[in-house]
Amino acid sequence: MADDKTKRDFRDRNRVSADELYEVEYFALEMGITPDQVRDLIRTIGNDRAALTEAARALKARK
Repeated sequence: MADDKTKRDFRDRNRVSADELYEVEYFALEMGITPDQVRDLIRTIGNDRAALTEAARALKARK
């Protein structure tokens, strides 16, 4: 099912959808990692944006 961009509220902002290419690419660009790394993080820790942000920063720091 497609994400309805006209229905925006707080629930959508707390998560990153691995099924939506634009969300994965935006998060990857924002965090300075690749979209594949974002998908791997989502598979590993889930789609909670706060947890993903923390994990992405740790991943980037290891480089």
